[in-house]
Amino acid sequence: MADPAKADVVTMDKVVALCKRRGLIFPASEIYGGIANTYDYGHYGVLLKRNVIDAWWQAMVGDRDDIVALDSAIIQHPRTWEASGHLAGFTDPLVDCKTCGHRFRADHLDLSHEEARCPRKPSVVPGEGPECDLTEAREFNLMFETTIGPVKDAGSTVYLRPETAQGIFLDFKTVLGFARRKPPFGIAQVGKSFRNEITPGNFIFRTLEFEQMEMEFFVPPADAQRWHEYWLEARLAWYVELGIRRDHLRLREHGPEELSHYSSATSDVEYLYPIGWQELEGIANRGDFDLRQHARYSGERLEYFDQATGERYVPHVIEPAAGVGRTVLALLCDAYDEDELGGERRTVLKMHPRVAPVKVAVLPLVRKDGQPELARQVHEELKRRFQTEYDEGGSIGRRYRRQDEIGTPFCVTIDHQSLEDGTVTVRDRDTLAQERVAIAGLAEHLDCRLKARWTSPKLDS
Repeated sequence: MADPAKADVVTMDKVVALCKRRGLIFPASEIYGGIANTYDYGHYGVLLKRNVIDAWWQAMVGDRDDIVALDSAIIQHPRTWEASGHLAGFTDPLVDCKTCGHRFRADHLDLSHEEARCPRKPSVVPGEGPECDLTEAREFNLMFETTIGPVKDAGSTVYLRPETAQGIFLDFKTVLGFARRKPPFGIAQVGKSFRNEITPGNFIFRTLEFEQMEMEFFVPPADAQRWHEYWLEARLAWYVELGIRRDHLRLREHGPEELSHYSSATSDVEYLYPIGWQELEGIANRGDFDLRQHARYSGERLEYFDQATGERYVPHVIEPAAGVGRTVLALLCDAYDEDELGGERRTVLKMHPRVAPVKVAVLPLVRKDGQPELARQVHEELKRRFQTEYDEGGSIGRRYRRQDEIGTPFCVTIDHQSLEDGTVTVRDRDTLAQERVAIAGLAEHLDCRLKARWTSPKLDS
């Protein structure tokens, strides 16, 4: 089988440069030199991210009757993290180099990890360079610690959540009461999590703060394996529906040595990033570990009573856990392409119209003869139905390039003919085909094309 990565022009450096050039994603606190691996999302990045989140909510809640939504607090009671095991076991082994001052994960000191390179001699791993002097490994807790109240004492210590899942488990009993659901049913939420990673890197793939899309699906114990298999296929299919090429996705089952302490089975949906195959989403069978632990630490019964059968049990949990940033990065990498147009190299994001930040751009050919005024009218009409952008700055070719680089599927051009017969030119981002469409039917025309079946043009290249 051919290597799907060989024919691709995308590199992480190209994606990073494009994101900064077009204001999708860029380093946070840049005027102060940045801070660790922290990024801000600009206008187009926010729109792209919102489209990803909206697509996830639609798949999890809008299209289903067995999942309800939740938005739990970032700061939970400190005993939450005792019960979950995060306080005692959520650690990485840390080593410092006394020579260069850099810090590394002791379990990543091999060439298979991109971040494990000696800063002074990148061809070797830390510890193998002639000047390397590493400390002994010590455990490093990944949770960010803070305090509540003006006095910093033991009673006020709290943590920024390292995952959104625990808030769902804490609210299981409450949601069960008002949602009128019974297993199998799920609780879904999207929210920020925080991990004090030792070696964050590779752009937004691993960051100190990140947004998670997590769902905990509560099932009768005997049905856990069947539902785990169901969610494996369902979650893989979701990424294909977003337009990601199937040959750049795979399911990888965790070996026994990889499984978390709570998991009886876990598989990852992996994507072939420019840095290699990496986790995009994890789907875990968490068993009844979390509910039992929180019941033990809180003294509350966290179980389901089936009135029809008289059976009382602690549900098992299937958890599909995805990262917004990693999904955004996969979409950017999968969409990035270069081709030649008019003797010039064109950079274009060939992404699914469903997730494209801007759906339609309205462009007057020239800034005179009444074209801008008509273009504004068209823009006002279209923006009621689509995320639309108006642009009249620079040559028409330059404006097309700008829209190509942010992935806009269609450009509508107002020209001299538009003033005469009420038609416009609609340009397709992927094929570059242009057609004349009457302004009177333009919105319906674009609506049909935006909803049409779409597959990545890169599959044919």
